Amino acid sequence: MIEKTKFGLIGKNISYSFSRKYFTEKFKKENLKNLTYRNFDLPEIEEFPFIVYHKEEEFGGFNVTTPYKESILKYLSDIDAVAQEIGAVNTIKITKNNELIGYNTDAYGFESAIKPLLNPLHKKALILGTGGASKAIAYVLKKLNIEFSFVSRKPTKENQISYDSVSKEIIETHQLIINCTPVGTYPTIEESPDLAYQYLTDTHILFDLIYNPDQTKFLSEGKKQGATIINGYKMLELQAEKSWEIWNS
Repeated sequence: MIEKTKFGLIGKNISYSFSRKYFTEKFKKENLKNLTYRNFDLPEIEEFPFIVYHKEEEFGGFNVTTPYKESILKYLSDIDAVAQEIGAVNTIKITKNNELIGYNTDAYGFESAIKPLLNPLHKKALILGTGGASKAIAYVLKKLNIEFSFVSRKPTKENQISYDSVSKEIIETHQLIINCTPVGTYPTIEESPDLAYQYLTDTHILFDLIYNPDQTKFLSEGKKQGATIINGYKMLELQAEKSWEIWNS
C-alpha cells in the first residue's frame, strides 16, 4: 500500500490536466485524505531533479505528459521492459530507496480502449504525429499485427510520410487513424490534422488522444462520413488506474 503521500504530473502547459482532477477526485472518493496530487509545469525538463531531490522522501510517483515522455528517461534509475521497448515513459514510481522506475501505461490504456472496436477490416493504420505518445500507439499496433505508418509534418524516417502524401488510396486502405498530435485541443478547437476527410467511410475508426473538447474537429469530420469515433478520455482513465496500480505494487 502507498507509504509516500505526494504525487504529481510532469509536463509543459498543463493547466488543463486530466490527471490532477482525476486523482484528486479519486483520493476524495476513496477517503485517502493524506494523499495529494499536483501539477509541475516545467518550462524545461532540466528542472525535474530539483523537484524530486529536494523533497524526495515525500513523493510516491509521477505521471509524465507532453513534451517530456522521452526526455525524462535520462533521469530514471531503471525502466520497465515495455517502456524500454516503446522508448517513452509516462509513469514513474519512486521506491523506498528513492529509485525512480519508469513505466508506460499509455500502451495499456490505448490497447484496452481500442480492442473492442476492432474487426478483421482493420489491418492498416495511420499514426498522426511522432512524439512520445505515438510510440506507445505503435507498440500496441505491432502487438495486434496491424501495419502502420507515421504521418509527420517533417518526415525523416522510412516509415514516416508527409500529410501531403496521404492520398485517397492511402485513406481508403488504412481503416484506423489515430491522432497523437495536439492539433484541435482546447482552445484551438477549430483546427484539425490536414487530411482529406471526404474519403473516410463507415468502416473507418478515428481515435483522438485529445479529450478536451469531447469531440474534436478531427472526430466530427470522421463522424460526418459515418466513421466510428473515440476520444482519449477512456484511454486516460485506464492508464491512470494502471499508474495507481504500479504505485501501490
